[in-house]
Amino acid sequence: MAKKIVVVNAGPRKGHNTDTLLCEAAKGAEEAGAQIRRFDLFRLEKYTGCISCFGCKRERSKGHCICRDGLTPVLDAIREADGLIIGSPNYLSDLTASFHAFYERLIFQNLTYNKETPCCNEHPIPVLLIMTSNAPDTMYTKLLEGYRQTLDRFVGPAEVFVSGDTLQLDDYSKTDWEWSMFDPEAKKLRHETVFPEECRAAFKKGKELAQG
Repeated sequence: MAKKIVVVNAGPRKGHNTDTLLCEAAKGAEEAGAQIRRFDLFRLEKYTGCISCFGCKRERSKGHCICRDGLTPVLDAIREADGLIIGSPNYLSDLTASFHAFYERLIFQNLTYNKETPCCNEHPIPVLLIMTSNAPDTMYTKLLEGYRQTLDRFVGPAEVFVSGDTLQLDDYSKTDWEWSMFDPEAKKLRHETVFPEECRAAFKKGKELAQG
């Protein structure tokens, strides 16, 4: 039976860096025989982060977020999946608000507040978290390690992959503002030389996740 891999895009831009790397990771998983189910958070029905209702702490709904909204089918699919791939761009030195809403709901449903069994997730699955950033990829080690550890503890064995110093625009000269912080030619060169290597790496990681 083919493995089921859920892909969650927490970025808004179709065809750009985060979306491209997620597509490559999904292709890798498909090459390994997996079935892909993808969700784009910016295109879902309205949803929120955790509303602290504690419904997931009751015995009859333990480990299940009972808030019904646009995130419900995403969380339901992950519960039945064999692997999870998440992608988000970096916004203001963190991941997107859409990612955070999803992350809260994904994690909190499995947290029990019990010392002996702090996690009630009985179906751990491997997780690949992809982040893209306009800044260098070395800036976010501590931030992403925190996410990795939490995902590892409450969802399953997690790995982080970062693509930094990304190309934000196809043509920086067409902006109304002077984006003097950037070297457009250097950005374009990196996108043409390094980013394809990162795409290949994402493909490989998606394949390994499905195989593992």
